[in-house]
Amino acid sequence: MSEHSKEKILIKAGKVLTPSGARISDVLIEDGKISSIKENLSAGDARTVDAKGMWVVPGLVDIHCHLREPGFEYKEDIASGTAAAAKGGFTSICCMANTDPVNDSPVVTEFIRKKARDAGPIHVHPIAALTKGLKGEQLTEVGELAASGAVALSDDGVSVRDANRLRLGLAYAKRFGLKVVSHPEDLDLTNGGLMNEGYWSTALGLAGITRAAEETIIARDCAIAELEDAPIHIAHVSTRGGAEVVRAMKKRGLKVTAETAPHYLYATDEWVRDYDTNTKVNPPLRTDDDQTALIEALRDGTIDCIATDHAPHHIDEKNVEFALAANGISGFETAFGICWTALVKPGHLTPEQLFEKMTSAPAAIFNLDAGVLEEGRVADVAVIDPEAEWVVDPKHFLSRGKNTPFTGRTLTGLARCTIAGGEVAYEVK
Repeated sequence: MSEHSKEKILIKAGKVLTPSGARISDVLIEDGKISSIKENLSAGDARTVDAKGMWVVPGLVDIHCHLREPGFEYKEDIASGTAAAAKGGFTSICCMANTDPVNDSPVVTEFIRKKARDAGPIHVHPIAALTKGLKGEQLTEVGELAASGAVALSDDGVSVRDANRLRLGLAYAKRFGLKVVSHPEDLDLTNGGLMNEGYWSTALGLAGITRAAEETIIARDCAIAELEDAPIHIAHVSTRGGAEVVRAMKKRGLKVTAETAPHYLYATDEWVRDYDTNTKVNPPLRTDDDQTALIEALRDGTIDCIATDHAPHHIDEKNVEFALAANGISGFETAFGICWTALVKPGHLTPEQLFEKMTSAPAAIFNLDAGVLEEGRVADVAVIDPEAEWVVDPKHFLSRGKNTPFTGRTLTGLARCTIAGGEVAYEVK
């Protein structure tokens, strides 16, 4: 921990969210930890953060993002990615393995962790590949990856086609206390599709992607996990049917958890109508009905958490014909505002429910020491302004990826200050 990170910080008069509930209080941070949560605290030599009218919550936790380094630093590097995460209120993030070289060995896992430590205070947890080179053929050395700091295993970006290979991977992962993250996509069914199959794909003359491509793999992967009595996590659920499969599997007692992403809760396939390549994402934006089902699944606990699936790209990868454009949205800096605007403002979730979906719930899925704000714990804190209205302008993104379909949209809810490990990682001046 740096000397700067050891400064005293006093957060004054915010609505503090602790495991016992929310109350107006002060938070004192000393030596990188939360030393006291009480009213009317004073510390004359402390840096003071005025949180009156704001929520003081655990630093947000994102268990699905792409930092691109090593290999694709022209899209993003760990320094720019963690800076963007801090601006978004995130203090702990889990990055996927589809780098170059692929994170399929302890060398790459350790490289990512070291680069993250050098970059700043944001906690970066690598998710290693399940199979070497993401090829779905040979399993990685699970024990060595776990020992080097990998918190989960995933071939995210591609589904493991070989069902028996997945079965073996689930068995090995279970032995070392890791979860496998399923990327639910049947490539035979997506068949080169470009957007959700439905009215708008027909109207726009774009090849569609059927919901069945997602839903069949969720069902298959859950069934294989059940066979091994192994836990499994389902990435970026985007359809009503996908949520229904997860709900049914949970009722059967399967150890399954699931996430969705902010863009599925705010945007729909109608947004593609102007062929905006920034709306091209995998899985694709779906319909109003799917969106309604995802919100209900969040409300009833079927979907455990919200993850950004932050996927930054260079402008040249989006400034092309729709069919040639890369999939993905740069999501760290808009995630919270989208969720507050789409979920809390309309009354779908309470503030406490949303914070749980973005802090303690994702942390629990990968057993991260994060997502809880209480005395004695590491000081990972976000100060959130629930009334702040702001217009999305990617020119102001700290991420190298400016690819967002939300440009010009007015969102409500903004991280004013992000503290990671007791160090101010971001603050609105």
